[in-house]
Amino acid sequence: MKDATRIHIPLRNAAVMIGRYVRSRLAEQARAVAFIILYLWGFQILVLGDTPTQALRLTAGLAMVVVGLALFLEGILLGLMPLGERVGVQLPRRRGLMVTMAFGLLLGFSSTLAEPAIAALRVIGDSVTAWDAPLLYMVLQRRPDLLVLAIGIGVALAVAVGMFRFSRGLSIKPFIYTAIPALLALSTYCAMDPRLEALLGLAWDAGAITTGAVTVPLVLALGIGVSRAAGRHHEAGSGFGVIMLASAYPVAGVLLLGMLLAPGVSKPVDEASFFSPGNRPAALALMGSEAALRQHAFRHAGAPSRRSCYPDEGAYLKAVTSLATSTNRRHLLASMPLPEWINQYASREERELLHSPLNNAPVALENDAGDPISTIFRSQCIGALRTIVPLTLLLLGVLVLLRDRPRHHDEVILGIGMSLIGMAVLTSGIQIGLVTLGNQVGRPLPRLFRSIDKVEGQILIEPFHPESVYTRHTAEGRCEQFFFLDTPRGGTEAVAFDPAQYDAVNHRYEHVVKRPPLFGPRLTLAGIGLVFLFAFGLGYGATLAEPALAALGRSVETISAGTIRSRGVIHAVAAGVGTGVVVGVIRILYDIPILWLLVPPYLLLLPLTWISEEDFAAIAWDSGGVTTGPVTVPLVLAMGFGIGSAVDVSDGFGLLAMASAYPVLSVLLYGMVIRSRQRRVFRAISQEAAGE
Repeated sequence: MKDATRIHIPLRNAAVMIGRYVRSRLAEQARAVAFIILYLWGFQILVLGDTPTQALRLTAGLAMVVVGLALFLEGILLGLMPLGERVGVQLPRRRGLMVTMAFGLLLGFSSTLAEPAIAALRVIGDSVTAWDAPLLYMVLQRRPDLLVLAIGIGVALAVAVGMFRFSRGLSIKPFIYTAIPALLALSTYCAMDPRLEALLGLAWDAGAITTGAVTVPLVLALGIGVSRAAGRHHEAGSGFGVIMLASAYPVAGVLLLGMLLAPGVSKPVDEASFFSPGNRPAALALMGSEAALRQHAFRHAGAPSRRSCYPDEGAYLKAVTSLATSTNRRHLLASMPLPEWINQYASREERELLHSPLNNAPVALENDAGDPISTIFRSQCIGALRTIVPLTLLLLGVLVLLRDRPRHHDEVILGIGMSLIGMAVLTSGIQIGLVTLGNQVGRPLPRLFRSIDKVEGQILIEPFHPESVYTRHTAEGRCEQFFFLDTPRGGTEAVAFDPAQYDAVNHRYEHVVKRPPLFGPRLTLAGIGLVFLFAFGLGYGATLAEPALAALGRSVETISAGTIRSRGVIHAVAAGVGTGVVVGVIRILYDIPILWLLVPPYLLLLPLTWISEEDFAAIAWDSGGVTTGPVTVPLVLAMGFGIGSAVDVSDGFGLLAMASAYPVLSVLLYGMVIRSRQRRVFRAISQEAAGE
């Protein structure tokens, strides 16, 4: 009888059905990432005047993003979310509240360790200078294990508290009014200490990063399951609100960690004082070794600071000369390409020591192709296994202990496999394509608002004849010296002569190839406007491609029985993220303390939350937590640090914090509009019924 109930579909028909389904999913994800890809490419070509490099590699990476997103989202929906929801339903019924909360602790901590975006913190934080923000450097570079531990504990406590709230049917609003004022008060205290002040941006960004592609679907599914077990599955907001807690508690965890480490860390100083002999013990205590200090000096400091790291001039000159060999270069520059170091950091004397490797030709900044695609994919496959497998085993282990099993186990197995493959392909594509494209756009972005030339390389002219230098007068009466230089295209151009670049002893002239700024010094307002436009588009487009937001949108539409449309929530969140990124860029450009920009939106959110309905309040605050995942984090952080380095701001953190606050505001306002429309419709229906 069991076989009689099966429906047999011919192989050809099944293949057609599967093909249509796959095409629809791929098309859906292609539409999700199309905006951010076209936006970045268009901005680079039309505004910055650059052409994308490594086009074939970029195309392959972007295609991997589309395929990986489709596989990962489908796998999450078929595999991990049903497992999490099943555990959420069965665990409270059979083991009680305390066991459920304990499981929430374990799930919250393990899912945080699995988040791909957590790894981006240390990579982006590599640009932090130790003298400007010693405590920030300590947390990111010396003790990242403690940082991850503090974040993980915060998320674990949040999930446990969320399970308690779901089981008791408590409103999210008291938790909001407890957590947010406490965080603002703690941040105000830290802002009064110059060591802790630099940690504020990282702390609030860490709270945003924790809720990404892995944590959000699992925690949402678990919360929905617990709500159903408590008999509250009919409520639209049931299962929501825990993402908000998982974004707030890690902020406190990072700030408390900073307060514990601060007594052993020196206060910020200028570069010269940091590398001075009198400060050497404190510098070594922070850096950990002489080798780390020298590497930091080569990657971030000037030539005098590098010279101070060696006992004599001969040792320093030998170290600079050794950069020509790849082995020694790795010790001093790590992964930084030599041409980039020469163009951006080397002094004239250091460039002269390395003039032989330049081979009398321009050195391009973009000549580093990066690791092979196969190498990146292998490493991401290992990362996907470490992410998905432990969480799957944890959920399955709980079900085994409960003597339960998931329904449609074949779908669950297929979903887990798709999640593994999808995450590996997605994270590889992000690293190969999306981040590379974002960096190509982000690096020249400061030229929009600063009158700076783009250094593209050097040409060593040897021998150089001083008699070839001419003098001309400007209308203002200034004298300018120049000479004529043959261009690669066969023409001739007039090049300004800089006496500082001429070596009279060796009859050698070093011509630095530059591209003029995009806007003159009197048009910086136009440049700043374009930076704001780019920031909004970047935040908006990256949010549309976030897998966690897609999962949230689908859950909202399903639970609300279609009264709250997924598309509307997603675009409301994306608009909020774009606005928040613009505010974050304003903070970096004008070096505004982050607390000044954090307090106003949260003070506005508190009364809006009070007047909002319970279901939309929970959904809105969760929306602020799902915006920062594997797509948004590397793009936004890279842009923040690129602009920060151009305006000499010690760090570019804080953008993600703004990108988490403003989506809450936009979704709350969207909810008020939706409810107002629904009330008008109900009144119209009631009036028509009364008239009949």
